Parts: sequence; structure tokens; C-alpha cells
Amino acid sequence: MIYDNQQISLTKEHWFAACSVEDAVINGGVCVKHGNEQIALFYFTRRNEWYATQNLCPHKKQMALSRGMLGSKNEEPKVACPFHKKTFSLVTGQCLSGDECDIKTYPVKVENGTVFIKVDTKEP
Repeated sequence: MIYDNQQISLTKEHWFAACSVEDAVINGGVCVKHGNEQIALFYFTRRNEWYATQNLCPHKKQMALSRGMLGSKNEEPKVACPFHKKTFSLVTGQCLSGDECDIKTYPVKVENGTVFIKVDTKEP
């Protein structure tokens, strides 16, 4: 689509198959690559819930969150960066350590033993 000689990109959402349920780490995370993005996928076994966030820890710019430790803070599921212990809500992405370095979260669903993550893509 062309408007005033500028190309406009449209955002489209889609679900992609990230892995099978059997590939998930119990109470832990795995890194899933989708295009140029690294996504941390977590299976919080004690809660029987799935979460996905960016894998990049914004504190020191390291691809490390998929190796983080899962836990809860006031009943809110969280992940702690394995290097710097910054903690982030798995629901909202908000930094729970008092810093202003939130992370992106993604919707997750499981169908027929496959874990899907919803991402946005840009179409020219």
C-alpha cells in the first residue's frame, strides 16, 4: 500500500508451532527461534501454565531468560535472569525488581500436544 510515497506496513498476527509438549523443560524454559526473534518458552509445571517472553534480558542485553529460574511473587508467576537475578512477570512482562526494563510477552496455547506461540509479523 502506497500513501504519500511512503510504504505502510500492516501488522498480522499468527500462531506458530514452537515445539511439542514433550520437548518442554519441567519448571523451566527453552529458547525458540522464530525468524530473527529468540523467544523464551516456559512450562510452569506446578501451575500447569505456559508462558512466552522475549529471550533478551534488557538489563545487560544477554539472550538468557530461557535459562532463568521460575517462581512466584505474591502469586504472580515470574522468571529471574540467571546472570543478574532481575525478575520479570511472566504475565505482563513487568520488571519486578524495581527497575524500568520490562520485557515483551507472547500468548501461548497447546493443541494436540503441540505448543503454539502467537507473534506479530509485518507485511508490506
